[in-house]
Amino acid sequence: MLQAHGIAVQRGERQILSDIDLSLPAGQVIGVLGANGAGKSTLLAALAGELSPSTGRITLNGRHLSAWPAAELARCRAVLPQSPSLQFDLPVATVIGMGAYPHARHTRTGAPRTDSRDTAQAAIAEDQRILQRVLALADVQDLYGRRYRRLSGGEQQRVHLARVLYQLLLAPQGRDEYRVLMLDEPTASLDPRHQLHLLSAVHTLAHEENVAVLVIVHDLNLAAGCCDRLLLLGQGRVAACGTPAQVLTPDTLRQVYGVEATVLPHPNQPGRPLVVF
Repeated sequence: MLQAHGIAVQRGERQILSDIDLSLPAGQVIGVLGANGAGKSTLLAALAGELSPSTGRITLNGRHLSAWPAAELARCRAVLPQSPSLQFDLPVATVIGMGAYPHARHTRTGAPRTDSRDTAQAAIAEDQRILQRVLALADVQDLYGRRYRRLSGGEQQRVHLARVLYQLLLAPQGRDEYRVLMLDEPTASLDPRHQLHLLSAVHTLAHEENVAVLVIVHDLNLAAGCCDRLLLLGQGRVAACGTPAQVLTPDTLRQVYGVEATVLPHPNQPGRPLVVF
């Protein structure tokens, strides 16, 4: 399991995060919310191993995150940044295929590939099955034969989602194998249909594939609908943490966002809140 123990991040004189404790259990979607500048992306970067906290520690399966070799970490952790970019006009198939790079020398069981023809053919068939599942989850089947630079911003975002899903689902599977997916505002450039499709895919990934998911979302109702737990940041500290119904209360939203909101039971999702401004 990925865990943060009392982490803080400081840049110069500015304290960005303070005293953050967080666990990302397998099979759950954890949503991170907060106003602009609350430290959401900084928290994700620290949990991904892309920056070191000023104090505190981050562990993955009981081992300090900084002790993980990059290649080994990439086989169980995938990250979709806020604004992924690619300057080359590559085929979409090539971009998605980049997700396989960390697994190039390993089979689905994590063992080194052999020269056996039967083993190689079985591995290829399994990888193709996973690829088709990824294309469906990211809804990019119709983009697979096109070139990346000729896509819209939202289409490019879906291609990058497919790439990180491919990276993660090629990792060894099993209830004891921990895998974590981190997404920084993945719905930002998507239309409403694809926003809902993406979050449904994330929910499926967590609950059917036993993946731990951390997702930064600005839309409170999207977060309430797809996340099992929410972490609400206010000025770099944890303002609230719990189920969507526990976190999204009028008092907490007033405190963190400075707005008045009404919170109602969601008419189509029992047990989920609906925030109305």
